[in-house]
Amino acid sequence: MTDEYDLIVLGGGPVGENVADRAVQGGLTAIIVESELVGGECSYWACMPSKALLRSAQALRAAQHVAGASQAVTGRLDVSAVFARRDSFTSNWSDDGQVRWLESAGIDLARGHGRLTGEREVTVTDVEGGTRVLRARHAVAVSTGSDAVIPPIDGLREASPWTSREATSAKELPESLAVIGGGVVAVEMATAYAALGSSVTLIARSGLLGGMEPFAGERVAAGLRELGVDVRTSTGTRSVRRGDDGVTITLDDGSTVTAAEVLAATGRSPRSHDIGLETVGLEPGRWIEVDDTLRVPGVDWLYAVGDVNGRVLLTHQGKYQARAAGDVIAARAKGDGVDDGAWGRHAATADHAAVPQVTFSIPEVGSVGLTEKAATDAGLSVRVVDYDLGWVAGASLYEDGFEGQARLVVDTARDVVVGATFVGPEVAELVQAATIAIVGEVPISRLWHAVPSYPTVSEIWLRLLEGYGRDSA
Repeated sequence: MTDEYDLIVLGGGPVGENVADRAVQGGLTAIIVESELVGGECSYWACMPSKALLRSAQALRAAQHVAGASQAVTGRLDVSAVFARRDSFTSNWSDDGQVRWLESAGIDLARGHGRLTGEREVTVTDVEGGTRVLRARHAVAVSTGSDAVIPPIDGLREASPWTSREATSAKELPESLAVIGGGVVAVEMATAYAALGSSVTLIARSGLLGGMEPFAGERVAAGLRELGVDVRTSTGTRSVRRGDDGVTITLDDGSTVTAAEVLAATGRSPRSHDIGLETVGLEPGRWIEVDDTLRVPGVDWLYAVGDVNGRVLLTHQGKYQARAAGDVIAARAKGDGVDDGAWGRHAATADHAAVPQVTFSIPEVGSVGLTEKAATDAGLSVRVVDYDLGWVAGASLYEDGFEGQARLVVDTARDVVVGATFVGPEVAELVQAATIAIVGEVPISRLWHAVPSYPTVSEIWLRLLEGYGRDSA
């Protein structure tokens, strides 16, 4: 059986869904090929279940740090209730709702594993071994995402480690958990399981949250230690062995850590090893290089969108890419004009220097754009402004003993913000204002007129501008 569509999308996660949806809205026909659950990693094993696990602890901590409310909080987290709430966010790992959405959006679905088998051709193999050949009139978009990396540590793979999937879908709370890694997944899962009551050890080869401003990792490490986590930074892992009573982890200094479970949280690899890339001259298992319209150079009908292209491994950024890709595929198919210049409708410009991210640790970290180091390395002339979030009136009302830090990185040649980082309780909602300032290249002189409401934590913007100085703008 051979079917023709304008667009074939490999991968039914949020990125693939958005590529197909935008193309259909643009007048094309589209089909998604998915071998697991429609909705993808984010819906069932990443963003949604992980934040659901974290939210209960965040709410409890907020109440415990406000006089009057703290006296009313007398118990501990109910682990079974937290897990049940988490399960509700994944629809108990059922994709029925997502499938209904595809139907309502006019997007077809092929269940099975899809591989490129020719020019604009995808062969789908279902669970029973049956095959179906799909042909695209205009484009194929690869949105297959990424997998957790199991690092080449002696004995680790044989010890059956958790990855982010097991950590976000666990049915029982382990008495103890060792986390190998220092990035966002490692930090968030260490936070979640420590708050739920596990004895947690975090082992990081360097510091925490590398690539962010150094103070972010330092404050998160302090927050983890306050939760009771044994944080071991600048420490490598030599070997892992699983026995009858759990795992034993030997570190580079010869010391050992024992735990019921071990979580490998050391990065991601592209899910591109068995999708037929060799048929178009690309190497399987590698990140797929694309231009800013998400098209593969040299293959004018092939696009790679989301994690699989390695540009930015974040769901919201993948969906941003998907909107650009779906729109440009439709435009090219219809012979319409393509707006692929910087900040154009069909270009994923923000991937380069305006990426927002929130780490839902305790304290939270919200950041967007360039760090001081990244801006300097890019050749910009920068000035950094720091301010203690705890000194803002709105913060003092928000939580007793509010602690945090904010930083702006300003390009002094243009007097525009190119980076911002906020660390503190529930700072996530501060990030979008910074994102708008960076993407819009709003001059510092104009930001003075964006008056923050009093008393809110957003008053940090006024304090940062004061630190920069009106005369400097």
